[in-house]
Amino acid sequence: QVQLDESGGALAQPGGSLNLSCVTSGIIFEQFVMAWYREATGKQGELVAAIHGGGRTNYADSVLGRFTISRDNAKNTVYLQMSSLKPEDSAVYTCSAGSGGSSYYTPYYYGHGTRVTVSS
Repeated sequence: QVQLDESGGALAQPGGSLNLSCVTSGIIFEQFVMAWYREATGKQGELVAAIHGGGRTNYADSVLGRFTISRDNAKNTVYLQMSSLKPEDSAVYTCSAGSGGSSYYTPYYYGHGTRVTVSS
């Protein structure tokens, strides 16, 4: 059974930082491209960042320079470090396991999401 369990979502102030984690089980983790999506209320979902098994990363323009995706293949875990947070970063962040290249990503599995709220 495939499981992706996110944690770390919270209330943060503008300019603050949060770290999200996603622990996976039931997949051969290093074979998957891992990604973080976010969906804000009333807005279309957005692929925030993706990381390949070897460490190559891709980011949405909206988070470039502020967010960092990383993975620990030994722990079957992917992380999202978020800094310089803005109110528009408020969303449910969902972890995904899939495949992809430099300009595309196909998700196969999703977690249930963790909510991030950025507000003063």
